[in-house]
Amino acid sequence: MTKDVSNTIDLEGKRPDIRGRKLVINDLLAYQESAVVSRTLIDKKVGTVTMFSFDEGQGLSEHTAPYDAMAMVLDGEVEVTISGKVHDLKKDEMIIMPASEPHALRALKPFKMMLIMIRA
Repeated sequence: MTKDVSNTIDLEGKRPDIRGRKLVINDLLAYQESAVVSRTLIDKKVGTVTMFSFDEGQGLSEHTAPYDAMAMVLDGEVEVTISGKVHDLKKDEMIIMPASEPHALRALKPFKMMLIMIRA
């Protein structure tokens, strides 16, 4: 039997290397009351993969990014606003936020997403 190490922390406060291991996506990050929590899974020059969990009503204020960013909803529901246009997304849906366009997110229900950004 393989031990699930996806959400464990060692005595030095570090997470184990998860590369090459089977992982359960929604177990990688827990919800926290009244908070937005993130966990970077990959951070390379060419891009990042980051998990986020948002409690209901929490969000990210309007901002821009220099690269396209793909947000995949893994659980719950979120309102994503891109250049003033509102998109309601739920589990198993995704959206690509274009580079340099203002966007914001607000959790309609507690939700988790995987954000993938490729730098070009």
